[in-house]
Amino acid sequence: MRIGIHVGGAASVEAQLKSVDEHVQRVVDAEEDGFDSIWLAQIFGPDALTVIALAGPRTKRIEMGTSVVPTFPRHPFVLAQQAVTVQAAAGGRLSLGIGLSHQPVIESMWGLSYEHPARHMREYLSVLRPLVDEGKVAFSGDVFRVQAGLQIPAAQRFPILIAGLAPMMLRIAGELADGTMTWMAGPKALEEHIVPRISSAAQNAGRPAPRIGVGLPIAVTDDPAAASERAAQEFQMYGHLPNYRRMLDIEGAPGPADVALIGNEAEVEKRLREIAALGATDFIAALYPADGDPQASPDATMSRTRELLKSLVGKV
Repeated sequence: MRIGIHVGGAASVEAQLKSVDEHVQRVVDAEEDGFDSIWLAQIFGPDALTVIALAGPRTKRIEMGTSVVPTFPRHPFVLAQQAVTVQAAAGGRLSLGIGLSHQPVIESMWGLSYEHPARHMREYLSVLRPLVDEGKVAFSGDVFRVQAGLQIPAAQRFPILIAGLAPMMLRIAGELADGTMTWMAGPKALEEHIVPRISSAAQNAGRPAPRIGVGLPIAVTDDPAAASERAAQEFQMYGHLPNYRRMLDIEGAPGPADVALIGNEAEVEKRLREIAALGATDFIAALYPADGDPQASPDATMSRTRELLKSLVGKV
């Protein structure tokens, strides 16, 4: 299982990043620390693809992904054009994670329609995938009708992953994408819901085994009670969004803190190995300060977690 770092999960940590260059430096640091990948959230901060384009010339090896770009505000042709350009700037190391976002964001904040999300995603990929793979598309559906091509020199294809949690979205991920990226999905949800559904869909479509990225909060600590309390504060909003709430309910978890990986080195390593054994191909670590004081500096408490993850790259 590949191990990557997530940027954008813990609000108190990301609030310390004061410039775009500091976001780029996170990518550089992750490569220097030997991580397989780094995944940048696309929420209310800097544009993730722009950060990746800037980080490309400053790095050589690390995979750089978006986690995830919302699809409703972006026409698939425009996203394909941007992503193929970024792929060139990134030296062929981009992985494009896309997702529907959430109804409160799309409708209440941005004033767009969230109707028929599964149909939207299927048609979105039906436009995006040929543009990325072949540089052209001819598609006519209910949502999109696109006949166009890209003219980007030395264009290279890249993996497309979707944030798929519901049954229909997992089916679409298996049939049309290269895999899925999950968030707040614990071992039970992975074993009983996510892995079998996406794997079956990919197999039935004659596609390769999908990538399954598992994103969870993680903290290595000798004070699990304080770390759990802090996780409940940092990630509380995810317990109220319906898409994640369904994963927590499958898990039997009251809230996000109950699926976080918390414990000492041996305990956290054991849980990481269990996730890998369930079929996860990538672990995307959302580090957060395992301290009961929300105002505490995250540096000391997060460094222990990072050191464990560094030691496990290539070994889980």
